Amino acid sequence: MRKETLERAARAALPVTLPILAGFLFVGIAYGIFMRSLGFSAWYPILMSILIFAGSMQFVAGNLLTQPFDPLNALLLTLLVNARHMFYGIAMLEKYQNLGPKRWYLMFGLCDETFSVNVSAEVPEGVDRGWFYFFVTLFDNFYWILGTTLGALFGSFLTFDTQGILFVMTALFLVIFSNQWMRDSNHIPALVGLGISFLALMLCGADRFIPISMLGILLCLTVLRPYLEKEGRI
Repeated sequence: MRKETLERAARAALPVTLPILAGFLFVGIAYGIFMRSLGFSAWYPILMSILIFAGSMQFVAGNLLTQPFDPLNALLLTLLVNARHMFYGIAMLEKYQNLGPKRWYLMFGLCDETFSVNVSAEVPEGVDRGWFYFFVTLFDNFYWILGTTLGALFGSFLTFDTQGILFVMTALFLVIFSNQWMRDSNHIPALVGLGISFLALMLCGADRFIPISMLGILLCLTVLRPYLEKEGRI
């Protein structure tokens, strides 16, 4: 692999991940502080971010590690919390196919933010598509590990009020959604997602609506796929 190819892909991927850097730093710091508050040494959150990289599930895992050992409950809880990743994976099958060994890391590093970028990003001309996806994933992975490390090592020295800081991720998704809305002339997939998510929220409540809404969106877009492809809209 030529060095120029890697450098070109890294330079193209870096700018689109910088907004995620801001979000992951704050949330990662919060996670590091949270784990230290449970009595764990700094190595626990750092290693968990390196080996697991599961965001919200890592917060849950912190509590699980302080409770009596119950592997079945841990398995079911993990499937429930991260069920949305199954739908992310299905959506990325076509984009990640034929990418060689790097696809294994792409699957491991697929999180909400990486999915949002890679599923919608227009790879610049002359940039290798597979390596662009790889560096987006790598940068996001690094941001999360960096935030966790800072929180685990230096969180006890922070004196500012961190209440509400997790809203930064909600703001990030609103920006990504707005950019996609303004860029695309067709809004059918976005409206389907909004409508089904709102309906699932009303019917299932805030704690259960995500897996239901993801399944509903998948089924609805599968039915609409022939029409959208015919119209050149996906």
